[in-house]
Amino acid sequence: MTTTTIRLPKDLKARIAAAAERAGKTSHSFILEALAERAEQEERRTDFNAIAEQRYAKIIASGKTIPWHAMRSYLEARLAGKAVTRPRARKLAR
Repeated sequence: MTTTTIRLPKDLKARIAAAAERAGKTSHSFILEALAERAEQEERRTDFNAIAEQRYAKIIASGKTIPWHAMRSYLEARLAGKAVTRPRARKLAR
């Protein structure tokens, strides 16, 4: 394990110590967990954005999409357990 030094303002250090104590952890483990959670959040955001860009590229390439009102009705019917036909993609209105 490597060592990294960070400088914390006194008020933040006190808040971390108090939060760690409430959680039954050391300040060190509390900070490690917080950093790991933040890194994971950024990784998920990056993955989400990449998928969104891929899907948008497909929309642009095909020129087709499903209107939100049609998709919403479809999803609501599926949630209600109804047998429903999936809406068809159609050309974007320009």
